[in-house]
Amino acid sequence: MNQTDNPGRRLRPAIDALEGSLIRKVADANLGREDLIALWFGEPNVATPDYIKNAASAALADDQVFYAQNRGIPPLRETIAEYSSNLIGRPIDVDRITVAVSGMAAIMLTSQTLVDNGDNVLVVGPVWPNCKGTIFVMGGEARTIPLTPDETGAWHLDLDDIRAACDERTRAVFVNSPGNPTGWIMEQDQQRELLDFCRERGIYVISDEVYIRLIYDRPRAPSFLDICEPDDPVIAINSFSKTWSMTGWRLGWLTHPPHLGPDLSKLNEFNVASPTTFVQHAGVTAIREGEAFVAEMVERYRRNRDLVFQRLAAMPKVRLSRPEGAFYAFLAVDGMTDSFEYAKELIADHGVGLAPGRAFGPEGEGWLRLCFAAEPDTLSEALDRLEPAFS
Repeated sequence: MNQTDNPGRRLRPAIDALEGSLIRKVADANLGREDLIALWFGEPNVATPDYIKNAASAALADDQVFYAQNRGIPPLRETIAEYSSNLIGRPIDVDRITVAVSGMAAIMLTSQTLVDNGDNVLVVGPVWPNCKGTIFVMGGEARTIPLTPDETGAWHLDLDDIRAACDERTRAVFVNSPGNPTGWIMEQDQQRELLDFCRERGIYVISDEVYIRLIYDRPRAPSFLDICEPDDPVIAINSFSKTWSMTGWRLGWLTHPPHLGPDLSKLNEFNVASPTTFVQHAGVTAIREGEAFVAEMVERYRRNRDLVFQRLAAMPKVRLSRPEGAFYAFLAVDGMTDSFEYAKELIADHGVGLAPGRAFGPEGEGWLRLCFAAEPDTLSEALDRLEPAFS
């Protein structure tokens, strides 16, 4: 029996049409294989540091286990505002901060706020597919604005493509920089030009900045918060997952115009009431005591990036650029026509799990993503196994 046979079981078409993650499909088919080197998921390989775990334990011991304010506990919102102000070099007031249960939830809240049936959002890609998924859930259309690679594998955005795709139902432009999976970074001149366009059209910039600290040639990546005014149509998404190695804790935040605060408060209430209280207290400590840890992780990823790039760039069938940010190598392989099937072949024949580029949209086809947030010895072994396939 399908849904149409039983109207009582019928789902909304937008939900029924959602596709599962191709990365998950590759991974789930190979769970339990002991000889496999899995580099398909995008998360740090280092556990959350003790100073954060101890803060959570202390909050639990202090009975910080009750409902909290919808937009986050005041100490965390104040800490995020102070951290953001110091990072950006401009004042970010606390009334622009709303805490969410992860960066992913922050993206979902943004789509719930902006997108209605028939609306569209322009999404710069290849990009993590869940970003588009939130638009589909709300009955909207995600229109991909493709980054294009040059002969070296470096990615570029033509803002004229955004102008051409925008119409009267366009609600926002979604930009992930530093980008997953490409490592691409949107520089300040393009950010300024895009913001000017969005101001003129009365549409939002949704800036996914979860990798803003994971950058290798400067202290941080450019941010739309560098150039926007408090009331500008900019919503910046951030997360504790990557920067402080807290993927399983589910904690993130939005920086937004002050007038959106009450609406985001209501949406948080309807979704989760409030983020987990004792986790929020741990988030305060993560930020306040975490700069040494962040610096250590960035240096660790820098060494891994250089190792992976040097090895892959020497393999005849591979084309890639040195990623400027995030912790992924996105590589094209000569002769590969179906990245999903090819990823399965690499697992079967070489025991290395990579993410198929098609998981990040059609514009990612012909590419594979390797997460280099791993131990150097593990990366070296994986590259030794891959070399016969890529040579």
